[in-house]
Amino acid sequence: MNTNDPYNKSGLLIFLISMVGSIVFFIYIAYVHPGVKSLDKIIEPAPAGAPKIKKAKLINPDDVDQPWVSSAAMIAAGEKAYGTYTCATCHGKTGLADGVAANAQTRNLVTGDWKAGNGSAQHLFTVLQKGLEGTGMVSFRESVSVNNRWAIVHYVRSITKNKADDDPTKLEAFAQNAN
Repeated sequence: MNTNDPYNKSGLLIFLISMVGSIVFFIYIAYVHPGVKSLDKIIEPAPAGAPKIKKAKLINPDDVDQPWVSSAAMIAAGEKAYGTYTCATCHGKTGLADGVAANAQTRNLVTGDWKAGNGSAQHLFTVLQKGLEGTGMVSFRESVSVNNRWAIVHYVRSITKNKADDDPTKLEAFAQNAN
């Protein structure tokens, strides 16, 4: 190779190969590839009188009088709050401890290998309220309303495989004093 040559011949060669490769790729996509077949089908609308699929009505948890009582609406609100209040950042979108800020201490909420407590609603609410010292789990007492914390508890209990049974009267007594 001539060291006095001001041109980068290998760079030019790589550029030409890239351009030819791009042109071949576009020709393949435009003329050879069969395309996506599922879009060729026309989906007919549901016939008149067909039953409509019900979606869980999204509620505002702050409007609920007894937020410690689980319901489909509270679970749906909890799923939304779980994504809104950074739970998914560590615990992941589905609770598998695979969020962008997850680390070795992050709990997998689905398996429910709890660091403290037993997975009862009271335990989970307490963790949301106080956090867990020595971990990345901070207190959400100041940043998340009481009812939204209960909604998150209901959502987590809906996805976990390790939850303790709650005594409804003890849970109500706890909830009325929890803030």
